[in-house]
Amino acid sequence: MSFRIFKTASAVFIESSDAPGLFRHIESGFSFNELFTAPDPAGYISRVFEGGSDEVSFNPEISYDAPIGDQEVWAAGVTYFRSRTARMEEAEIAGGDIFYDKVYEAPRPELFFKATAARTRGHLDHVGIRSDSTWDVPEPEFTLAINSAGKIFGHTIGNDMSSRSIEGENPLYLPQAKNYTGACALGPCLVVADQPAAETTISITISRGGKEVFSGETALSQIKRRFDELAGWLFKCNHFKQGAYLMTGTGIVPDSNFTLQEGDEIAITIEGIGTLRNIVEKV
Repeated sequence: MSFRIFKTASAVFIESSDAPGLFRHIESGFSFNELFTAPDPAGYISRVFEGGSDEVSFNPEISYDAPIGDQEVWAAGVTYFRSRTARMEEAEIAGGDIFYDKVYEAPRPELFFKATAARTRGHLDHVGIRSDSTWDVPEPEFTLAINSAGKIFGHTIGNDMSSRSIEGENPLYLPQAKNYTGACALGPCLVVADQPAAETTISITISRGGKEVFSGETALSQIKRRFDELAGWLFKCNHFKQGAYLMTGTGIVPDSNFTLQEGDEIAITIEGIGTLRNIVEKV
């Protein structure tokens, strides 16, 4: 049995795979910190679900907070061939050294800090593009939920907003390209379940003024590295008292002639999780 956990400003709702479409209102006895520190997260959420009440239907038109407590959000880069190519394009355009091919092939993955919980946006919330950037894209990512013992127990959708112009200017500018107000979104829910099948699809559409201006699709099978490998590297010589989220990289990157604009709507869909929608604002 699997569960989907939705968080609003005032409540938590949980859906079981045994009764899709019906959600139990959890009034007490649940916290994301307790879930991420539980030795058996699946058992913990099962007990919480059994204690819930008031089954209601899901309303996809309302906003949801990011499914997070005090967890940090980290990200992996250059895990898909397409992201490798995009990074090399950035470096070429800026006249910098091209070394991303080495990262793609190396035993050690690229891992970087993405956001604190307080900086993480939710479903139907705004995400940001930097006012000092000229080339901005969303990066749709399958995102792992990892408990404090380093065990992967669930997953969600991540939007790793990125300034390609700043990152491409100099690799040392990566933190500024990746860490800023509105640069991270998670949701619409956290799925507590085994890892999905390799053929699971990830898709994205970007709309501007009600018209689609970009779309793309990939599958989890296109990722180069195993999820347990990425989680193992994240927890190597590093301790996460409250667990962590880890974005696993993107296989969908718009061509170099595309950049986000304020007011664009980003919709990222992953089979079995749902759709994460965000509106772009300039920060």
